[in-house]
Amino acid sequence: MAAPIRVVIIDDSALVRDILGKGLSADPRIEIVGAAGDPFAARDCILRTRPDVLTLDIEMPRMDGVEFLRRLMPHVPIPTVVCSSLTVRGGRTSLDALDAGAVDIVTKPTSNLARGLNGMLNELRTKVKIAATCDVSHWKHRKRDVRPSKLSPKLLAGSTDKVIAIGASTGGTAAISTVIQGLPVTTPGVIVVQHMPANYTRMFADRLNQQCDMTVKEAESGDRIMQGRVLIAPGGLQMRIRRSGGHYLVTCQEGELVNGHAPSVDVLFASVAEYAGPNAVGVILTGMGADGAKGLLKMRLRGAPTLGQNETTCVVYGMPNAANRIGAVENEYPIDEMAESILNRVVAMADVAR
Repeated sequence: MAAPIRVVIIDDSALVRDILGKGLSADPRIEIVGAAGDPFAARDCILRTRPDVLTLDIEMPRMDGVEFLRRLMPHVPIPTVVCSSLTVRGGRTSLDALDAGAVDIVTKPTSNLARGLNGMLNELRTKVKIAATCDVSHWKHRKRDVRPSKLSPKLLAGSTDKVIAIGASTGGTAAISTVIQGLPVTTPGVIVVQHMPANYTRMFADRLNQQCDMTVKEAESGDRIMQGRVLIAPGGLQMRIRRSGGHYLVTCQEGELVNGHAPSVDVLFASVAEYAGPNAVGVILTGMGADGAKGLLKMRLRGAPTLGQNETTCVVYGMPNAANRIGAVENEYPIDEMAESILNRVVAMADVAR
């Protein structure tokens, strides 16, 4: 039998620490080895117990969770699941935590506590087990390297009718940010599925919009896929593309979970294969599970170039690996080379069209 996943809980509320501890311990694969009420006590607890995973509250006395992660990860990188309240401030600081090295977010319930608490604990148990498989070693002495494209804007001039479709999950917010920051404003329209709860996707899009040359927004039904624009699928909805005359548009609708997700990468990629065919580029990034593999294969069979993030730079080499195993990935690249690799494919497609 595999050794249990050793977890330290960090939260300033003794009641919450007790609830999380009992909830996580209900899974025999998880062992609580420590708990701390603030980052300073957490530091000592971590050094003493050497846990596999942390759960981390964001708003704490003496030092907030984001600053704690910024100090911890370069020296002792540990997969961390953030437990945060879904408020505007809580959402933004949760995204800060993902930027600082956290691998996932679980939202604390704010209403219907009985049902909401059970759902939250189920989600937390699942995400702790996923976190235990994550490789966060790259955060040690990490220097983020965002490489802007060296391609001349003229080379992208003939590519305005192309679509770049990207899918990601665990570890994906940082990976997507790296890719999008490397794309110039002359890039064809980009559509993205990142597994993320509803409401967080809008804040994620707003944050990317401040960081990137391209315009980034949370997608709405009827939005046009166009040069210089990135559309992020809304949490809780399935996003697809369709063709309207000479343009591509997105639809965002409620629907059943696919591979356990809404939005689902497979749903998006399948629609891109159907409506854009060889006019698209498919990209699958870090994430747990196999969502996107079958859809990416459909894209490749319709003539689209397909790229995957390589194992070395993935937080979880699940989704790219699943796609690679079924022949859906044409080539793999490190994350800091992905933007340039996408643009090279787009330019090659435009050259063929000419």
